[in-house]
Amino acid sequence: MEPSKSIDSSGMDEFGYTQTLDRSIGKFASFAAGVSYISILTGVFQLFYFGFSMAGPAYAWSWPIVFVGQLMVALCFAELAGRYPVAGSVYNWAKRLASGTSSWLAGWLLLLSSIMALGSVALALQITLPQLWSGFQFVGDGTGPFDFAMNGVVLATIMITISTLINAFGVKLMTRINSIGVFVELVAAVLLILALGWHVVRGPEVFFDTAGFGEGHDLGFFGVFLIGAMASGYVMYGFDTASSLGEETKDPKKTAPKAILRAVTASFLLGGLILLFGILAAPDLTDPKVGSADGGLQYIVLSVLGGPFGKAFLACIVVAVVVCTLAVHAAAIRMMFAMARDNNLPFSRQLSKVDPVRRTPTVAAIVVGILAVLPLLINVMQPAIFTILSSISIVLIYMSYLLVTVPLLRKRLLKKWPLADADGAEPGFCMGKWGLPVNILAVLWGGAMTVNLIWPRPEIYNSVPPFEWYLQWGGVLFVAAVTGGGALLYRLKIRHQTGVLAEHAAAVAAHPSAGPAPDAAPAESLPADPVPAEEGAVAVKVP
Repeated sequence: MEPSKSIDSSGMDEFGYTQTLDRSIGKFASFAAGVSYISILTGVFQLFYFGFSMAGPAYAWSWPIVFVGQLMVALCFAELAGRYPVAGSVYNWAKRLASGTSSWLAGWLLLLSSIMALGSVALALQITLPQLWSGFQFVGDGTGPFDFAMNGVVLATIMITISTLINAFGVKLMTRINSIGVFVELVAAVLLILALGWHVVRGPEVFFDTAGFGEGHDLGFFGVFLIGAMASGYVMYGFDTASSLGEETKDPKKTAPKAILRAVTASFLLGGLILLFGILAAPDLTDPKVGSADGGLQYIVLSVLGGPFGKAFLACIVVAVVVCTLAVHAAAIRMMFAMARDNNLPFSRQLSKVDPVRRTPTVAAIVVGILAVLPLLINVMQPAIFTILSSISIVLIYMSYLLVTVPLLRKRLLKKWPLADADGAEPGFCMGKWGLPVNILAVLWGGAMTVNLIWPRPEIYNSVPPFEWYLQWGGVLFVAAVTGGGALLYRLKIRHQTGVLAEHAAAVAAHPSAGPAPDAAPAESLPADPVPAEEGAVAVKVP
């Protein structure tokens, strides 16, 4: 007998869900979501000073290195997005590939990292707005570490509040603002490259000169280069956002993979050229302001272009920070919503609630906004708030990516990939014979970067007094706590209630004679008892 069809024509019944979100995102808006999350103007301008202060001009070599590594991950994600363009993409991909514990951890780590990244991205306003106009320095004059950090928290809190309101209003408003902002960012990036290129004052040999950086470090220049490379590693991630918005995208199996690859490639090209010409055009690379948090690439742009042109480009950077904040917030909302509708979070029914008019998870938008502000308030007395928050959030993101690429590699090695699709549809993207070597490189890269990011070096986790062992090891301790604590939470409580909430479950399941979907969720991710632990949750074989 032929399986009966769901009354849902959107294709979400293939994954066991009914369509509740607003499917209105087009090709450019999908691409813009990935680009705005990566946000070259935000990341490059926010962290240039850090990379330069560690390894000097030669730190720019980390940009192509990080791109090649992240491209391997992006290709794996594009292949998955071509089959499973579902909200909370990393979490849902892991459900198809791994055990319930590891898939839940993938979602848990990425959710926490997105919330923390939301705060750290919003903090980038502090590096740009006061240089644009001194009136944005609300606390003190900005010269002291406390003034700098406290004002950053004030600006970030205002930005997160605005982002919460926009994301809560609906995906159409968010993507419209985001698309306009990304267009402005791309145009500004191209014009900035041309302007800096016109003002080049030195040759490319500067990138081959270590300029004394690394002297005194145990590993020499290599040691400081590894630290400086984090400035590039902090930027090129979040391309999975295009797939996480898949439930709201038109023709997502074809649109999402292309958006992922185009976003990471465009960001590499434009960001790399900005770094290249920014260093070549800097009037004086020995100026301490080039490697300071209140100077950096913004200082170079103002020094080179000066007056209204420099200010105009800084204004474009502010636009980039705004749309990056919106995109990170949107991604965190979709992850929270995806886990909650599987009854995999506390207060799942409330967190997965979709506004009937705006068709967006309004409660999740508000909760993510509130949670993103809390780390800022806790760390307000820590002047190194930028690098600490960025480091911890990025470690969690790389770990969550590994919880997808590692089980995907295992499936390939066991000849169990690609998984059979329930509907027999062609995937939107496939690597074919290149899948295995690309996947191996993605895993090796993810593991190496995770080690580099979590390495308890004082330059990252305890760069200013007081110098305490627990501050230096704070990243390791925090990551261990959220990973171990998350695994215990799932094993002891969450897994016993897992099951798609009734209001989100597909209206009509496949006919019993059809059997479970070939790529059904592993048994560990489902309740042991067929009767759901929480009233209104339905245990299903399709994630």
